[in-house]
Formats: sequence, structure tokens, C-alpha cells
Amino acid sequence: MWPWGHLASAYLVYAAYARFGRGHRPTAAATLAGAVGSQAPDLVDKPLAMLGLVDLYQTAGHSLPVLVVGFVAIFVRREWTPFWLGWASHLLLDAFHMLLNGRPQDLLFLAWPAVEHTPAVDLPPIAFFLQYRWTPSFYVEFVVWGLLASVLVADDASR
Repeated sequence: MWPWGHLASAYLVYAAYARFGRGHRPTAAATLAGAVGSQAPDLVDKPLAMLGLVDLYQTAGHSLPVLVVGFVAIFVRREWTPFWLGWASHLLLDAFHMLLNGRPQDLLFLAWPAVEHTPAVDLPPIAFFLQYRWTPSFYVEFVVWGLLASVLVADDASR
């Protein structure tokens, strides 16, 4: 998924949590934390791969063990919830993207470093962006943006 799709999805996840779990609209600070969390897996893994420190573009930042540590951190510092929900939404959407595009074997990235995997597609980010166009996941991003627009309009109307 593209960065802006992760950003929109993270907002939707946190907005649902804030509205239904906490009874309020997302605050600006929480929205910013969720936005950073939605990009964090790629901000960790892409530079590591580009520098040759890891072989794949989905390693530490995209692994469930790191996410589990993050959710444990929520119990210590509740204000970290939007950040880690953004991170979790990133992993879920990447996994959904792989399933939707017929690459279930690539879900092994979630078990890194316990399981080594060779992804069917492991392209540098720009090449990935170019290849991603017109895949089923590409169209899912339009649905996500439509949902985001609906939520933002509903939030504005409820003020």
C-alpha cells in the first residue's frame, strides 16, 4: 500500500477507536501520533534495506514481535495508543495487500526474524509504486479514501 493509503487507514482505525472506545473525536495530537505510526514500519525498514543492512524491505518494522512490544507499551503509556494503532493498521493493510494480490506466501514477513522468507515481490520503493498501479489493492485505496472522506464529513457535521 502507498504511504497515503496507510495514513488514511490509520486515521480510520484511530477515529473508530476514539469514537466508539473512548467516546470522543480524535484530537490533533492523537491524529499526528497515528500518522507517524502509520509510516513507522516503512521508515524503519526501507532505509535499512537501502543501506544494505537487511536483505528485504519488510523486516523489523513489519514484524509481529515488534508490534507485540508496542501493544505492551500501551499498557505502560496509554497516550501511545494512536501511534501503535497506526503501526498495526500498516501491518494489517500490507498483509491484506499481499492476500488480495495473490501472494499469501509473502505473509511470512510478519514472523521476521523467526522465519526467513523470500518475497515474490521485493522491489525498491519507486519500482514497487510503479508496479502497484492497477492491482486489486490499488483500487482498495480508493475505497479507503472514500471512507475517510465520509468520516471527515460526518465528524464535521457533528460539531
